[in-house]
Amino acid sequence: MGTPKTVKTGLALIAALLLLIGVLYLRKPKPVTETHQHSATMKFPPTSTWTFAVSGDSRNCGDLVVPTIAADVSTHAPQFYWHLGDFRFIALVDEDMQCGPTHEHQRPAYEKHEWKDMQELLAYEEREWRKVQERLAYEKHAWEDFTQYQARAFDSYNVPVFLGIGNHEMILHHDHEDFIRAFKDWLNPDTQRLEIGKMNTYYHWMIGGVDFINLDNAGTALKEKNLSFSDGQLKWFQDQLARDARNADVKTVVVGMHAALPDSISRGHSMNESEEGTASGKTAYQALWDWQAQTHKHVYVLASHSHYYMEDIFNTAEWKGKGEVLPGWIVGTAGAHRNPLPGGTAGWKNAKDARTNVYGYLLGTVNPDGQSDGAIKFEFHEVKPDAVPSGVAARFHPGFVAWCFQKNTDCADSDQHCEKPAQVQYDYPAGIAALHCR
Repeated sequence: MGTPKTVKTGLALIAALLLLIGVLYLRKPKPVTETHQHSATMKFPPTSTWTFAVSGDSRNCGDLVVPTIAADVSTHAPQFYWHLGDFRFIALVDEDMQCGPTHEHQRPAYEKHEWKDMQELLAYEEREWRKVQERLAYEKHAWEDFTQYQARAFDSYNVPVFLGIGNHEMILHHDHEDFIRAFKDWLNPDTQRLEIGKMNTYYHWMIGGVDFINLDNAGTALKEKNLSFSDGQLKWFQDQLARDARNADVKTVVVGMHAALPDSISRGHSMNESEEGTASGKTAYQALWDWQAQTHKHVYVLASHSHYYMEDIFNTAEWKGKGEVLPGWIVGTAGAHRNPLPGGTAGWKNAKDARTNVYGYLLGTVNPDGQSDGAIKFEFHEVKPDAVPSGVAARFHPGFVAWCFQKNTDCADSDQHCEKPAQVQYDYPAGIAALHCR
C-alpha cells in the first residue's frame, strides 16, 4: 500500500483526468437530429395550456392602436404576438405619423404604374428621381416609426413579436431583401439559420406541440396584385408539413399570412386577386386539408389584408362543396382604415362572426378547458378608446384619438355590419387635412 502522500497524489490525478474527460464531453458537438430541433423549441409539455395573440394591418392609426393592443394582450400572459403584415401605408403618409410628435409632412400620393419589366421601372425612376428619393426616405422613416412605436411596444411587457410581410411592405421594393434586413430580428432568425442557413420572409417556429408557419404572399412592386406563393416557398411549406406529420410531438399547425387563401368569404380582397395567387393558394389549401385528413391533427388558418374581423372565412360554396372547410379567420384590425364587409348571398352573414369598425386582436388558447390534444380556442378581443395607455394618448391630441376610433373608416362609425362605404372612395388628402392633430 502506498504512502498517504502517494495516494493523495494519485487521487488528484484521477480527479483531474475525470474533470478533463467531462469538459471534453461537454464540448463535443452533439448530432442535431430533426426531432431534437423540434423538441428544443418546445417551452411547454404538449398538454399544457397557454396563449398567443395575432392581428395585422396597422397602417393609418397603428401607432395608437398597436400599443393599446400590446397593453391589453399583456393581461393574458401570451407567449408571443404575431403581426400579419402591412405596417405602414407607404403610398401616402399615415395619419398617425402626420399627427404624432415628429409630424411627418404630407407628401404627394404614390402613383401606381404597371411596369412591364425592370428596364421600364429603372427608366421611370430616372425620370422621377427626386420624387422617388423623397418617397424612399419616407418609406425608411415609416419602417423606423413602426419599429419604435409598434414592434417595440411589446418589449416592456416581455412579449416576443413575430412579423409577417404584407403587400404595402412591397411598395417601391423589387424584392424582399430590404424587408429581411430591416426586420430580421423578428423573423425567428436563429431557427432559420439553423435549419436552412439563410433568412426568408416565410419561416416557422414551434412552441408546446404547435408549429406556427408564417407564409409570404405579399407580391412585389412590379406585380403588386400577384399575392402568390413562389414555387420555392410552396416546396418548403409542403416539406415542413411532411416533417410535422412524422413528428409525434407536433399536434397542431397554425398557418398565417397576409392575404387570405383563395375562395374565402373575402375572396374579392385575397389571393383570388390574381391567377398566380389563386393557383398557388389553392395548392397550399389542399396541402393543409390533406395533411389534416391524413394525420388527424389540428389545422388553423389566419390572415389579415381585409380591414375587419371575420371567423369561419372558408364557409363558402367552393370549399363546402368539396367537404373541405378549414377553420379560418381574418383579423386586419390593428389600426388600418376599416373596410365594409363583403355582402350578398356569399357575404359576411355566412361567417360565425364578422365585424368592421373595430380594432383588436385574436387570442389563441392552446389546450383550453382541460383539453390536451392541441386544440386551440380563438376569441376576438376588441380594444376601445378608454383602453389607450395614458402615455400613448399623450403623444397625440385628444381629437386624434377620437378620430382614429370614429372616422378611420369607410362606414358610419356605429355600423359594425356595414356592407357599403359611406362614400364612393375615401379622400385621403381631405381626410388627413380634417384631422384634429394639434
